[in-house]
Amino acid sequence: MRSVPARAALLGALFAALVTLPGLGIGTLWDNSETAYGEVAREILLTHDWVVMHLNGQPWFVQPPLYFWIAAALAKAFGVTAFALRLPSALATIAMGGAVGYATARIAGGRAGMVAAIVLSTSLMQAIVGRLAIMDALLDFAIAAAVLWWYRAFEPSGSVHRRDTAFVCGALALAVGTLAKGPVAPVIAVLVIGAWAWWERRAGRIAAPSLRAAIVALIAYVAVTLPWFVALGARVGPGAIGELIGHYTVGRYTGVIENQRGPFWYYVPVVILGFFPWIAFVPAALAAALREARRPDGAFARFALAWTIVPFVFFSFASTKLPNYVALMLPALAILVALWFERVRAGADHRAALVSAATIPVFIGCVGVAMAIFSHTNKLDVDLPALMPPLLFLGVAMLIGSLLTVTAVARPSTAAWSPYVLAVTSGALVLFIAIVAEPIAEPLKPIPPIARTIDVQRRARDIVGVHGVSGGNALVFYTAPPVLDVARNADFVAAICPGGAAWVVASPVEAERLATIARARGRTAEITDAAPPAHPKAALIHVYGAPCRT
Repeated sequence: MRSVPARAALLGALFAALVTLPGLGIGTLWDNSETAYGEVAREILLTHDWVVMHLNGQPWFVQPPLYFWIAAALAKAFGVTAFALRLPSALATIAMGGAVGYATARIAGGRAGMVAAIVLSTSLMQAIVGRLAIMDALLDFAIAAAVLWWYRAFEPSGSVHRRDTAFVCGALALAVGTLAKGPVAPVIAVLVIGAWAWWERRAGRIAAPSLRAAIVALIAYVAVTLPWFVALGARVGPGAIGELIGHYTVGRYTGVIENQRGPFWYYVPVVILGFFPWIAFVPAALAAALREARRPDGAFARFALAWTIVPFVFFSFASTKLPNYVALMLPALAILVALWFERVRAGADHRAALVSAATIPVFIGCVGVAMAIFSHTNKLDVDLPALMPPLLFLGVAMLIGSLLTVTAVARPSTAAWSPYVLAVTSGALVLFIAIVAEPIAEPLKPIPPIARTIDVQRRARDIVGVHGVSGGNALVFYTAPPVLDVARNADFVAAICPGGAAWVVASPVEAERLATIARARGRTAEITDAAPPAHPKAALIHVYGAPCRT
């Protein structure tokens, strides 16, 4: 029996790898997060400082170090490439597929475990987060591992030793999450398990780890997390820890950081799109889970519901909002959908399954209409007419896959195969985005070609700056620190006047104006539009010659 969860974990991880790894290194890093985090990892190798993180040559106290440590180690092994910097997220996503497969199979059977893993791995947001050089995948995996371990720790079945071991393992997972993205990891895990435990206690079916296990878990958590915080405080003082936890963790919840605000209902469309195409089955899965939760033996349904609802409500009340914040609830949705497909396989919810599957082609059709409208109105900064053939092919493939899913659901003899049919189609969507759409989207990133121009021509003491355009992090990553922020005219003049060459990136309009300022002070200024012609968001000013006239 123990081999069934292990087999589900292995197959779940393998499927996640098939969806996540192909094309991982295609394309340059996206601004701003990928280039910022990639640069922090690179500067570990430049400064040889593994305690204080740096960005653009300056100490940086925005995120804990775990992602940067792993990314720097991989960059040292494979080179500072998009592949190496995205690999930590990919590995965490693969591990999460295995963990969800194992936990679900242990409770609901091998088929449910495999379905949960493939649903998770082929949901749109999970696939995207697993392909970005950000720390969210590490956080999501750590929280998933922690709550799954703690579910086992509070199960009434099993020995006390097994429950205690599971509780300590959950604490170690939270330590990993804390080093990945701060105290949000234990906060979310405690809220989820607390809500579920309260629900279970009302049903009278819950155990608890021993006091000894709680003490060992606390010691293990502190032993893993505390050394870096102590080392950081010893190096730069307690203010750095206050900035990291107070401003960039608590402050993100109580206030708006970097203008990343949103309404209370912000995450409704995020979840709808992020869990595509499986979102079509969520209403029926939620209804079935709520019915199951009323049963005395419905602990796993109650657990998945708590894991779904608590993070969604928690982040909806946060002042700062980003789409990837709710990615940590996707495993719970995948479990709910997998449990529901088990009901469909057994012959229940047949009509709901047909209706749910039938909505997928409708959603695909809406996306196709929107893309056609954008292609005619030219509201997107890419060559959509050139994209239409592959997009049409993908749309037809998704439509065929969804229709095959409807057909499979409609026949009791093939209903068990319906999630696998849709998973193959959804996996093709993910790989299309990574392998086909990513290269076509390169014109949306004007900074890398500009940086290559600078690197080819610059000398050792040349100044590099950016004025009023996004992409400063990319400019640092693709050149070398420091890159000056010459936001005001006075900053620009101060940068160019001492003499020596200067390279400044600005919008095409601002580039002309700044070049005029440089020439008025007796310097030579040339403008090079180094951005791709199809997307000229930025221009490069090269200032050289004699120092400014006094």
